[in-house]
Amino acid sequence: MHTVTSQSDQDLKDRFLAIRGCRHHFPLLRQRVNGKPLVYFDNAATSQKPQVVIDTLMRYYEEENSNIHRGVHYLSERATQAYEAARVKVQHFLNAAHHREIIFVRGTTEGINLVSSTYGPMKVGPGDEILISTMEHHSNIVPWQILCEKTGGVLRVIPINDAGEIILGEYEKLLTPRTKIVALTHVSNALGTINPVRKMIDLAHAQGIPVLIDGAQAVPHMKVDVRELDADFYTFSAHKMFGPTGVGILYGKTKLLDAMPPYQGGGDMIKSVTFEKTIYNDLPYKFEAGTPSIAGGIGLGAAIDYMNELDMAGVAAFEQELLSYATRLVGEIPGLRIIGTAREKAGVLSFVIEGIHPHDIGTILDDEGIAIRTGHHCAQPVMQRFGVPATARASFAFYNTKEEIDVFIGALRKVIEVLG
Repeated sequence: MHTVTSQSDQDLKDRFLAIRGCRHHFPLLRQRVNGKPLVYFDNAATSQKPQVVIDTLMRYYEEENSNIHRGVHYLSERATQAYEAARVKVQHFLNAAHHREIIFVRGTTEGINLVSSTYGPMKVGPGDEILISTMEHHSNIVPWQILCEKTGGVLRVIPINDAGEIILGEYEKLLTPRTKIVALTHVSNALGTINPVRKMIDLAHAQGIPVLIDGAQAVPHMKVDVRELDADFYTFSAHKMFGPTGVGILYGKTKLLDAMPPYQGGGDMIKSVTFEKTIYNDLPYKFEAGTPSIAGGIGLGAAIDYMNELDMAGVAAFEQELLSYATRLVGEIPGLRIIGTAREKAGVLSFVIEGIHPHDIGTILDDEGIAIRTGHHCAQPVMQRFGVPATARASFAFYNTKEEIDVFIGALRKVIEVLG
């Protein structure tokens, strides 16, 4: 253990103690699985929810449940106020210029699809190029492939090195007058790599190329300022940042969103409808057809309130401490190879063990009450890049502990004893 040698060290230790104290806010973590205390290391797939978010969802259904925007009665007005207040919370959370730049979607996947389906055809024609990276989630690959099939565009891919880092020199070479859109993950779900997105956005903007950032794995773990990044679009999901499933956010610069056609047609995205002509609604409602996930949006607002109370710099430092500790200990296990060793990483530890399939690793760990993710993590090109069919992935959040990592390491040694 690191010994306290200065006031700053003592401050960090105190901050870590305060962060560890937040664990009791998450009721699910108190349960047992297969007779053993749950160790939840699948945070990159979805995070657990604090009691305040659970209570907010219950309160909405018990006291406020009504459709929004269209009703003049008390419940509708109350639900509308709570939902629109959540939008403003997201605006401030991201430091967006205006609440109209905040579009509610079902999640990161829908945010990317919205941009590829509406903005994409405005920018991409035959022979034009869309630039993504090797480490993208399928959600940031397939929508652009669909766009290319429709428009005759070409998908170009930025290579990564053996550590799982984008090769910036190759990225710069790929930026040409043919490049019309760049779409990048902020943090890789399969490798944990934190990409230098600010620098990459600047390089693209120097050539007038707009950039979409997939922030699903970034927002729960670091402060994101969309204006400081100068991202044109930024999208993320509530369920990975301690909020409900089925809701997420697409941020877009006003001038881009204004120019884009609607994504879907239906109620609430219109000002008026006749059989001859429909006049579309203003931002952000132009992109929000039909009844949304009202409870989900309000729950996202509660999750943001919760995160605003956290020491996010301390959270990031604490999660780095967990990652460093786990990385050191798994490195001592014979036959284990870490996939993704970037210098800048979030709390994701992907690995393989020689001669043992990741699914078998996950099954034995589950017997020990440990939840990890196994498979290709919706990132099959990453697996192909590293020559593996799948990995086992442990992913950490601030409510995890070093003691849980010790249990995890013991279980991995048991895996090798049983199957190695």
